[in-house]
Amino acid sequence: MLIAEDERMLADSIAEGLRAEALAVDVVYDGDAALERLGVNDYDVLVLDRDLPVVHGDDVCRAVAESDALVRVLMLTAAVTVPARVDGLRLGADDYLTKPFAFEELVARIQALGRRARPAAPPTLERGGIRLDPSRREVYRDGRYVRLARKEFGLLAELMLADGAIVSAERLLEKVWDEHADPFTNTVRVTLMKLRRKLGDPPVIETVPGAGYRIP
Repeated sequence: MLIAEDERMLADSIAEGLRAEALAVDVVYDGDAALERLGVNDYDVLVLDRDLPVVHGDDVCRAVAESDALVRVLMLTAAVTVPARVDGLRLGADDYLTKPFAFEELVARIQALGRRARPAAPPTLERGGIRLDPSRREVYRDGRYVRLARKEFGLLAELMLADGAIVSAERLLEKVWDEHADPFTNTVRVTLMKLRRKLGDPPVIETVPGAGYRIP
């Protein structure tokens, strides 16, 4: 997901909290940078401050609405009047949250928008003897609880959501990590190795040489 917010302390604080929820987060501080990132990255959710410098948040929202991007927009603003909220939704925002806000509500709204950015998935994902509950962040393998680190959980969730399709290492890096991840790193491979060990035998994650990984 992408956060576009010019109050740097607020933006960085939101990003830190969302990363603790196992979300991959990029941050920009003006509208021009937001448009640049949106042009090169495939985001699920954009948290968009309305009063951005350089390019106004309204113009960013309008550009997203006019594009074929699947990203969902959660608009943030200090304006609390009904006309202001209606205005933002008419620009193309999918949801609206006024400042100040409770972080728990922000997370819940982002998660709801994230589900809408993809094809509809059941509340609990099940495949290969694995049951994953995204809302509770719980994983069970053949009825046995498996304690996973945040990135391990995020990686497993992406593979489960793929519903048997192959997911490339590049795609996993983009969806589970963030812009600071080195594209040449072996982080995905190392995290997968740890995940496989925790899930136990028989192995459930298959490596497809030259293509990526899948849970068949």
